[in-house]
Amino acid sequence: MYNKQSLPELTFRGIVLGSILTIIFTASNVYLGLKVGLTFSTSIPAVVIAMAVLKFFKDSNILENNMVQTQVSAAGTLSSVIFVIPGLFICGYWVEFPLWLTFMLCLCGGGLGVLFTIPLRKAMVVESKLAYPEGRAAAEILKVANKDQADKKGRNGLKEIALGAVLASIVSLFSSGFKLIASESSFAFIWKKMAFGFSTGYSVALLGAGYLVGMAGGVALFCGMVLAWMIFVPYFSMKESFDASLSALDIANQVWVQKVRLIGTGTIAVAALWTLIELSKPVYDGMKNMLRKTSLSFSQDPKDTDLSLRTIIGLFILMSIGLFVSFFTFVSDSNLISAHQIIFALVGTLIAIFIGFFVASACGYMAGLVGSSSSPISGIGLIGIMVSSLIILLIGYKIDLFSNPLMAKFAVAFAIFTTSVILATAAISNDNLQDLKTGYLVGATPWKQQIALIIGCIFGALAIAPVLNLLYQAYGFVGAMPRAGMNVDNALAAPQANLMSTIAQGIFNANIEWNYILIGAFVGVCIVITDRIFRMKNLSLPPLAVGIGIYLPPDVNTPLFIGGLMAYLIKKRLEKKYYKNMHQKELTQEREQRGVLFASGLIVGESIFGVLIAGLTVLSISGGGAEDPLAITSSFKDDGSIGLIVFIAVMLIFIRRVLKK
Repeated sequence: MYNKQSLPELTFRGIVLGSILTIIFTASNVYLGLKVGLTFSTSIPAVVIAMAVLKFFKDSNILENNMVQTQVSAAGTLSSVIFVIPGLFICGYWVEFPLWLTFMLCLCGGGLGVLFTIPLRKAMVVESKLAYPEGRAAAEILKVANKDQADKKGRNGLKEIALGAVLASIVSLFSSGFKLIASESSFAFIWKKMAFGFSTGYSVALLGAGYLVGMAGGVALFCGMVLAWMIFVPYFSMKESFDASLSALDIANQVWVQKVRLIGTGTIAVAALWTLIELSKPVYDGMKNMLRKTSLSFSQDPKDTDLSLRTIIGLFILMSIGLFVSFFTFVSDSNLISAHQIIFALVGTLIAIFIGFFVASACGYMAGLVGSSSSPISGIGLIGIMVSSLIILLIGYKIDLFSNPLMAKFAVAFAIFTTSVILATAAISNDNLQDLKTGYLVGATPWKQQIALIIGCIFGALAIAPVLNLLYQAYGFVGAMPRAGMNVDNALAAPQANLMSTIAQGIFNANIEWNYILIGAFVGVCIVITDRIFRMKNLSLPPLAVGIGIYLPPDVNTPLFIGGLMAYLIKKRLEKKYYKNMHQKELTQEREQRGVLFASGLIVGESIFGVLIAGLTVLSISGGGAEDPLAITSSFKDDGSIGLIVFIAVMLIFIRRVLKK
């Protein structure tokens, strides 16, 4: 056994490696989040890569590896801000990203998330019995660094990530780049005036994401897709008359966009709020007990010390000033009089800080209770947008803001901007205590981890702003395209941002077809009841995933469902294979971890390639070139057959990688 107190933790090389991985994984999460409304945990891939890379240095150690994953996981989590901020484009307020303003929003919101959870560390992480599942899993992987097989496991893990990334990049090159392989197939028909449409996608990144989501989430997405395209689209298409020139697929898509997506919005809203309600009692009871014990740790043990109170107060003041300047800059474009600009900047800053402090505590506890992946960040966003909108609505009436019709658009945008800060705080709080739990289990120094978390926020904020802008300029968002004549089929869905924009516009403009949202709310209630019944039989049907299944197109849902189904079948195969082995659990977990790493590689490969293609597209357009600079002109056009064959081949490779000895 070695003395952990003598080991280096927060090293320059670790920070550099963490910064590089931060840029890679943050870009991947931004792309994936905008495409399907999901992000993936970066902790385990970061741990494996850190183990493999830092082993080239003789004095590398478990604590240094932990600092790298702490930094990377914070930045990857901060990318959740993209669930809200594209709403500024969707509501028509922004037409381009102000990079420094987006950076400040992410940095200050994320930094507050770190600071707000520091006083909770000892009570929640050290003294509580909360599970912190992701934190414990990362700690177990880090402990491999103490064993003789660390080199081998690190290399093998890195190999799985790299293989998945290379494979996904090659597929993306031929589909998104050269346009030689179809990325989806669609078909539709009309029967008794009802339009039936369906499409399936061949994204290997979504296959990997589905593997990480698992069977329950995959089935829920599939149920949402069936509700949307087998029930709602045919029903509403039968009720209306359409231009005779429209094809069955055009009719189905039109009904889905105009009506069924609003139903999905209502379902998502109810599901997210129900998740919060469901967790409210254990969160309240746990927080009430823990806040009695809450204090900063200034013990004599250097391994149990947080950042000093002076440092925390200094950073809080700096971030509060940064937020005020950001809000003032945002409102200065609004044609408000100077006094009203100051009022709104101050109100936005106070809303972000006070609601942020509340959600930081709640999210930290929920992450310990059910895990970061299951913590209802979307619900926090919904509460944030509704509270922000109602406060702004009240102030607006007090100062006669809405006598000018254009001010309604500003009010919507201001509510979205404020919610972006709240969500950044919530997301980091959701991740922060997981990382501190990992550090506690491996013997890390808390104040050094807290510095690593802030560094992660800095580099994450630096990466998020330009990647967001790049993706918007290259692909656009559903409901907001940067240029006329762009291919809307390539637009990124940004589902949560569309939801936030829809709710805010509904509050301020009252111009939304609430009847469809109410139908969706009723569906959400039915799904919640169904899920409760299923749980009695140790089954589940996650309501939020059902809502997302209604809201997202089937070419996105299908590979996610297939990935979840594949994860289930692989797990059953592994359990059957090793059921006689005394080390069954360990062997099964080892193979499943291999699948997680390969799936992460698929996501990273396709996502990073998508960002690179976006960069080439923007360069091409700025030089007067084509929208698809890599596309190969050919008389051959894949009808989806080759895309399907390639997709199946990747599935077989995936299965083989996980099941092989």
